[in-house]
Amino acid sequence: MRLILLLLLLSLSLNIVAKPQTEEKPWGLGLVMRSADIPFAVEDDKVSSVVPMMFYEGETFFLRGIEGGAHLFKENDGQFNILTRMRFVDIPTEHQNQAQADTFDLGFQWRQNTSNNHYFDLEAFSDIDGKPYVNLSSSWYYQHNSWEFMPKVTARYKSAEFNSHYYALEEISNQRIGAGFDLNATIESRYHVVSNLYLVGSLGVTGLDNNAYQSSAIDQRWQGEAYFGIALFNDKTKAKKSSISNGSYLRVAHGWATPSNIGDIIAGDSLKDKHNNQLTSIFYGLPLTDKLFNLPIELYLTPGIAWHWKSEVQESEQEYQLSIKAYYTIDWPVKWRIGFAEGLSYISDVTYIEKTEMDEKGYRPSKLMNAIDISVDVNLGDVFNTNALKGTWLGYGIHHRSSIFESASQYGRIKGGSNYNTVYLQFDF
Repeated sequence: MRLILLLLLLSLSLNIVAKPQTEEKPWGLGLVMRSADIPFAVEDDKVSSVVPMMFYEGETFFLRGIEGGAHLFKENDGQFNILTRMRFVDIPTEHQNQAQADTFDLGFQWRQNTSNNHYFDLEAFSDIDGKPYVNLSSSWYYQHNSWEFMPKVTARYKSAEFNSHYYALEEISNQRIGAGFDLNATIESRYHVVSNLYLVGSLGVTGLDNNAYQSSAIDQRWQGEAYFGIALFNDKTKAKKSSISNGSYLRVAHGWATPSNIGDIIAGDSLKDKHNNQLTSIFYGLPLTDKLFNLPIELYLTPGIAWHWKSEVQESEQEYQLSIKAYYTIDWPVKWRIGFAEGLSYISDVTYIEKTEMDEKGYRPSKLMNAIDISVDVNLGDVFNTNALKGTWLGYGIHHRSSIFESASQYGRIKGGSNYNTVYLQFDF
């Protein structure tokens, strides 16, 4: 998971040094159900997973569903990128918590545009242990009324190390196989329902090379994959705004761990952690839009870092988050806001409060989890009737890591997580 750590650090550094953004950029937030065939010789031949997705296209940094990265070089017809992409390893559900095989791979990409509706990608990737592979793909874009279609064809060269590990299961079978090419064809689609609401889906099929197919672990040459879900994007019926009213912000928070679940906390029944584990976090808010469904709901891309302090039961740990957060402002009797964020969290080592819950439930903990932030804050300028504090907010937030109730293979099929009650100051720029 060092790859996702690199991406989050990159996003934070790029956005902190960025100039204040006034133009609306392409953005999106989705939740899909992914289903795939299992190519291995097992009794269960299908597996499914809930997958959150984030989208953003900035001048340097970008997010595209299950991948993200930065432009190292960009011109009209070509770009050279560093990126990380989630890769699913499809095995039966009951083995996913212990295996935790889904991973983020790191690589470089050259993208060459041949027209407004077509481009080629040449990519060199490796997994976290340095097993390399290369992709060559051709992608198209078509639009008809409310529909968008994105077909793609990819040829992948897999090294012998990659092929042996992921298809021959060398560590289990002691079988080593040679390198090979597999082929994939995928068509993604979006349907614009209304305003910012879209339906999204994808269908794909992969044909394995002879070396992979003839290994003792594999019994299917063809592997199907599909996902379907909902997403929020820019309203395609409206031009992107040249100026949005919300600016960037910086939020500094301190929090205390609680063994209570998020439902109990919201209900006001939060227990104190007997070891008094604490964290301090800092988040940067990059504005995406100032309206959602024509309502005054502000959206931000929010990279952040949390420092989990050393205590009698744990060493200090570092947590890295990347989320999209929504704020709704209520102007009575003073300005106050409610906020909700959804995203990714990666931690250098699982904290005590989280590990004890995983141990009690019999799970192997996961460093990569889903991130949720629920907050309420009040404008101090209104409270004290002073213009000097109009951009300052005092708030309470729930800092939450979880794994979507055993439904997400990329988070280790875990139920539960960790919660911290936090107080914060947020400064608008």
